[in-house]
Amino acid sequence: MNKILVPTDFSEQAENALKVAAMLANKHDAEIYLLHMMEIPMQQIDPGAVQSDIPEALFFMKLAHKKFEDLLESDFLEGLTVHETVKADITFNEIKDACKEFDIDLIVMGSHGASGLKEMFVGSNAEKVVRTSDVPVLVIKNEHSTFDITDFVFASDFKNDNKETYKQAVKFAKAVSAKIHLLMVNTANNFITTHDANTRVNDFIAGQTFENYTITIHNDTTVEQGILNFSKDIDADLIGISTHGRQGIAHFFNSSISEDLVNHANRPVITFKI
Repeated sequence: MNKILVPTDFSEQAENALKVAAMLANKHDAEIYLLHMMEIPMQQIDPGAVQSDIPEALFFMKLAHKKFEDLLESDFLEGLTVHETVKADITFNEIKDACKEFDIDLIVMGSHGASGLKEMFVGSNAEKVVRTSDVPVLVIKNEHSTFDITDFVFASDFKNDNKETYKQAVKFAKAVSAKIHLLMVNTANNFITTHDANTRVNDFIAGQTFENYTITIHNDTTVEQGILNFSKDIDADLIGISTHGRQGIAHFFNSSISEDLVNHANRPVITFKI
């Protein structure tokens, strides 16, 4: 964990994420890349227009830099290497591109979630990043005075397409010295016996050298509710889950559990791209 990207709109939620990123950076001697996306897409500015928007764009750029300067004075960033990055676009591909440009290992971002009609038609910013990111995304909902991960729930169906994401989860668990709680949620619509479920999980992790884990088969009404309930029962510090990164009409008709958790869970969630 050498480089951490923190998208910011200078909100309270973004500052909560930055504080967590700072704690991780201190522990792992990592650098932080603060990314702010301008609210005025620069490519839409026409220099030949009579009423040019360039002065307004420059004003917002200077304002963003001033906010960065104020933020960098925060006590919790003292002694850390923090890079200031402003992108003149509001598309979420900017975050994906920044990860490639700076060779980012982890995205940490704040979210207040979304629900109801807002969730259906808009969704949270964090959900959109989760959907497009190729690197793990750690979503922070609340302020944390400390960020010590002891109990880390990794929820999965434990099918083969999740094996690579499990390796990423193990790598993260080792980095933060956490125990992984391997969780399969059983529902009435997708029932599997406890024996078969345990066999599937054990076959899934066969060959892995990581030994600090438990296995739980949990019955519930929905997979999402099962993850939330189990995490509450053990007072988990973090929920981890794989995401397919579906977009467009496929995303609309195939709701992603990982994105639902990002919107609904009160505790931190980390997603790993399949």
